[in-house]
Amino acid sequence: VAVIGIPWDKGSTFRRGPAQAPEAVRQQLFGGSANLCTEAGLDLGGRQDFVDLGDLPIGQENTAFEEIETGVAELLKRDVRLISVGGDHSVTAPLVAAHAVHYPDLEILHFDAHPDLYDEYEGDRFANACPFARIMEAGHARRLVQVGIRTMNPHQRAQAERFGVEVMEMKDFDVSKTIRFEGPVYLSFDVDVLDPAFAPGVSHFEPGGMTTRDALSVIQALEGNLVGADIVEINPDRDPLGITAMVGAKMLKELAGRLLTA
Repeated sequence: VAVIGIPWDKGSTFRRGPAQAPEAVRQQLFGGSANLCTEAGLDLGGRQDFVDLGDLPIGQENTAFEEIETGVAELLKRDVRLISVGGDHSVTAPLVAAHAVHYPDLEILHFDAHPDLYDEYEGDRFANACPFARIMEAGHARRLVQVGIRTMNPHQRAQAERFGVEVMEMKDFDVSKTIRFEGPVYLSFDVDVLDPAFAPGVSHFEPGGMTTRDALSVIQALEGNLVGADIVEINPDRDPLGITAMVGAKMLKELAGRLLTA
């Protein structure tokens, strides 16, 4: 299992900053204030099969998504299971595109306050408000389950119906309900799925979200073959105490534990 940073936030529709997230999360993960053990007792610090590969090189803006997809595809060919950290949510489209080639019949579990299903946002079809529209129209996932949503507008409700998305809105959220998948599962974790009280370092504050424990419980109880994950939309510019970066580090540890024991 490898960690890679995605220093990209030019798909942000409101506020830049998530490009800085990889370094911020690493500071919390390896900074010494907490250990590298998962809640199941797996010590990531003592394993040679858990590595940090640094940041994925991204060059020109007009080739960024191609570079992300190609770089991830090369790692997947080496039987690496990846957790990417950082970037705005636009990066999930190329990340999933690479995984879909390697894992046919891919299914997605998407944590978010927002469905990110816009066909386009202010003329941009590749903004962080649109990645799951691009994923579904390309046929890169046969199933998309969204959890924590609390900003559905009529357009995105229509898009969800169009693509057959299973939306578990926050108002109906039941932490005791186990989510089950049949095929390989890619997990996309937008940190603003959490209430701002638990993760203030995000670009879009959306009150009424999950607690950190809610999210951990869903991840730990998830039934399915987890094959990869991303953690996106942490904005260090709005996280002066590093609280949200530490939440990202916590999620990273638990996801790594799941991937290593799959």
